[in-house]
Amino acid sequence: MKLPGKEQKTDKIQQLADYIDRSDKIIAITGAGISLAGGGVTYWQMAISNRRAGVSPRSADSPSSFLPTYLDNMFSYHPSFAHYALADMEKEGKLRGIITTNVDCMHTIAGSKNVAEIQGSLQVNCCSKCGCHYDGYEIWKQEKLPLCESCGGDILPWPLYSHIGLWDEDVRKARQWISEADLLLVIGTQGNYGGVYWNYRRRDAVIVQINPGHTEFDSLAALNIREGSDEVFKSLQERRAK
Repeated sequence: MKLPGKEQKTDKIQQLADYIDRSDKIIAITGAGISLAGGGVTYWQMAISNRRAGVSPRSADSPSSFLPTYLDNMFSYHPSFAHYALADMEKEGKLRGIITTNVDCMHTIAGSKNVAEIQGSLQVNCCSKCGCHYDGYEIWKQEKLPLCESCGGDILPWPLYSHIGLWDEDVRKARQWISEADLLLVIGTQGNYGGVYWNYRRRDAVIVQINPGHTEFDSLAALNIREGSDEVFKSLQERRAK
């Protein structure tokens, strides 16, 4: 005999599978929650930790004091199961793109091609002096902080360079994708960044939220799954394989 809680979870996974099977234009919207299962810390957690220690990610000494600690943490973890599951959905042709506020590049590392990083990331980098671009996250894997080949200035990831601003190119992608999507998978994020991209969504799009906690998406979602993203996508994989 199935326990009520397990049966309810199974029903929700089946609902999710049905939504995916019936949809042609799926967009995933992800936040910090999808990365935590990979064993690391988010940029913002590290920012809070450094602020408590008297180091601000916006300060002039950020490259030498903030970034090393963050990068050591970032490259000690890996994409989560959910990151890889979304990459597989893209390869299947089911997922059109991912809109994310994460800056850790884990979607790209997992193999996703269509990713709109609306706040930039560690693969969007600029020289603090001359503004020259050095794109690609591999630049941060060297033992020392990178310097500009043109002027010798510090190279900063976009969130630092822009003082946590928006990356306009990817904002435009996000607006286009969400305006066409018939299913939105909201995964591990707290807020919708309304005027940035959310208000551009199709009003008939179905919204499914995957998050163990309550967020501002609760009342908007046709289906709320109160579980971690890895657990949900493992169950979904098992269900779709049957």
